[in-house]
Amino acid sequence: MTLPILYSFRRCPYAMRARLAIAASGQQTHLREILLRDKAPEFLETSPKGTVPVLVLADGTVLEESLDVMDWALAQSDPQNLLPADSADKMRTLVSRCDTEFKPHLDRYKYASRHPEMDVEITLKHATEFLNELDAMLADTSFLFGETRTYADIGIAPFVRQFAHVNRVWFLGQPYKNVINWYSDFTGSTAFSDIMKKYPMWVAGDEVTVFPAS
Repeated sequence: MTLPILYSFRRCPYAMRARLAIAASGQQTHLREILLRDKAPEFLETSPKGTVPVLVLADGTVLEESLDVMDWALAQSDPQNLLPADSADKMRTLVSRCDTEFKPHLDRYKYASRHPEMDVEITLKHATEFLNELDAMLADTSFLFGETRTYADIGIAPFVRQFAHVNRVWFLGQPYKNVINWYSDFTGSTAFSDIMKKYPMWVAGDEVTVFPAS
């Protein structure tokens, strides 16, 4: 059986959550690691928008959004019950809010030099509003929707990690301690380390890299 082709970039949070869902589902893909500063022409022919992740299914269908890749993977198999039917809508809503409410402020904070018109303190204030909301959700549970990691956790944690790593010392000193503990648990997990293995940049003609490995 022909495996799907996954175009990915190791450090991209969108690609991280796609890889997390694929790995959790037990599906396998042909991984093609892309450098965003030197994109393979085959990748751009497949997806001219040039962002990762991109998943090319065996029938030629191209999924160009990370949430579509996650949904595809978990629709094939969800042995960890990451997306339980009774909470799926709430989880998807929270992840969508991360993308639309938190990520824009994260980008302005991380790439402040590109946004000289922005006040960093105001940007951080808006980003922190979302983190405080997550902190409240984590007050009595280890994860966002209970005591096991779910779609919401793997959909959001890569972006909190990106935020934290702009200035990790500052981040670890902030008052949202539940979020910090949750972030630390995520970054220290086997699931995360497994999807963060380094691969060389893919070039046409390279040997196939299967992800996740058997």
